[in-house]
Amino acid sequence: MFLRPRHLRRYREIAEILADHGFGAILGQLGLSEHLNLPRRIIRRRPFDEETISMPRRFRLVIEDLGPTFVKIGQVLSTRSDLLPPAFLDELSKLQDDVAPLSWEVAKPVVEKELDAPVESLFGSVDPVPIASASIAQVHSATLKTGEDIVLKIQRPNVDTLINTDLDILNHLAQLAQERTAIGRRYEVVDIAEEYSLALREELDFRREGRNADRFRENFADEPSLYVPKIYWDLSTQKLLVMERIEGIKINNIAALDAVGHDRHQLALAAADFILKEVLEDGFFHADPHPGNLLILPGGVIGVLDFGTVGRLDRHDRLDLARLFIVIVQLDADGVVDQLMRMGIADPKTDRIALQRSLRRLLMKYHGLPIYDIPAAEVLEGLEPIIYEHHLRIPSDYWLLIKTIVVMQGVGLTLDPEFDIFKASQPYIGKLFRQFWSPSRFGQNLIRMGADWGDFIITFPQQSSRILDQMERGDFEVRIDVPELERTTNRMDVIVNRLIYSILISALIVALALLIPQLNFTWPWKLITWIVVIGFLTLIFLGLSLLWSMFRSGRKKSNRR
Repeated sequence: MFLRPRHLRRYREIAEILADHGFGAILGQLGLSEHLNLPRRIIRRRPFDEETISMPRRFRLVIEDLGPTFVKIGQVLSTRSDLLPPAFLDELSKLQDDVAPLSWEVAKPVVEKELDAPVESLFGSVDPVPIASASIAQVHSATLKTGEDIVLKIQRPNVDTLINTDLDILNHLAQLAQERTAIGRRYEVVDIAEEYSLALREELDFRREGRNADRFRENFADEPSLYVPKIYWDLSTQKLLVMERIEGIKINNIAALDAVGHDRHQLALAAADFILKEVLEDGFFHADPHPGNLLILPGGVIGVLDFGTVGRLDRHDRLDLARLFIVIVQLDADGVVDQLMRMGIADPKTDRIALQRSLRRLLMKYHGLPIYDIPAAEVLEGLEPIIYEHHLRIPSDYWLLIKTIVVMQGVGLTLDPEFDIFKASQPYIGKLFRQFWSPSRFGQNLIRMGADWGDFIITFPQQSSRILDQMERGDFEVRIDVPELERTTNRMDVIVNRLIYSILISALIVALALLIPQLNFTWPWKLITWIVVIGFLTLIFLGLSLLWSMFRSGRKKSNRR
């Protein structure tokens, strides 16, 4: 085992914190105790009475003592019901990223080093008291020389060194856990640690947050109900972000909103439109829409802040989620399992019957209710123990989406007790399906499919030639240990013939489909038009005949069983 010498002090700090909270046995299991030369009294230390302080609570206390890197990761883990049971999730949800602010005398040199100039020469004024302080950065109000109100997001000195050291250690511990423990292998903790490390290291580069803000502003350029503050790129660097300051009422401050006279129902709909558009249309969404990041500006405009955490969904992700949404709303447990299998969330080895039973118990609670009476947050909360129990693997961007939906459902209900994000999302779901099945989109898919088949047809002779060469040299060998070999061989011949037949039919259908838009269908038709149309219809008939023969073959096979 190799431990980097420059990390030894931090390794020992982590080891002592684990032991202080009763997790010293983990050090021995990972093989760290002898390499760190830790005394046995530290490893065996048991400061807590496990009957009065639960393991989930001790786990949270460990993370708090380990510092900002682990607190950040703990906050992400608090949403991962595929990795931790509900009791641990409840404890981790209590983690806070509030830390004591640095004095301006400590923060000011960071600004001057990043911009290579005195603060007084760059800004009209800077408030030395920060308006927000977290583990990575703190925020100060300021003005430009030209009078514009701005905020400075300043990275804490040396926090990048601390976080990078902790992430190196975390990745090493994950590797040891995966090599030496069953639970580490089961959850592939190395991949999880690497994923979190990448996300946290990206968060250290404030330029990325600025680019995210610019992309959101572009995506919502035609939406007057949403406002994204401007980024001052000439004053922004990796460790300093300067952006326009906007002032408004926090979206959950009901008393202040009512005092000004805002329509809370319309605000709830506008907030839902913001989330649904960015998720289902743009595939690029704000993954931390808590009330502190949503301000209500004059005129009911929603101002959005903090673009450090975002999620991304491609077109297929969005369509898969829309399909999953539909079967959930229909309370179709079998359909939910099918879709989870299709999305790769449920492993093929998953006990399908048990998963269906668990989902059916949850969904039947809402049987007979109209969609607006089905609480989205409650459904998602009910899914958490099912996800953990059946070891469902949910991609990180999906977890960010779940967190976003839960937060926005809470914000919407605070604004309007009748609000439900399921109901609000229906128009967007319909629009997504219409876009996917539109002629233009279908044509693109058809062209792409034709190109794929064309590549296959072009490369097939070359690949076949290579196989034949291998067979001539004696390098190609196939072993079949199957009874009734002749019957199996005949069956393979039928499969190959059908494959070649289907490839030829598909290629010809695609070719004729691309020719049809170029034809002149003004009556009377020309000979070439008749030939192409009749040929196209004939090929479709042959394709349907092939499908029918495959269907009959499957039925005969089932009857023989």
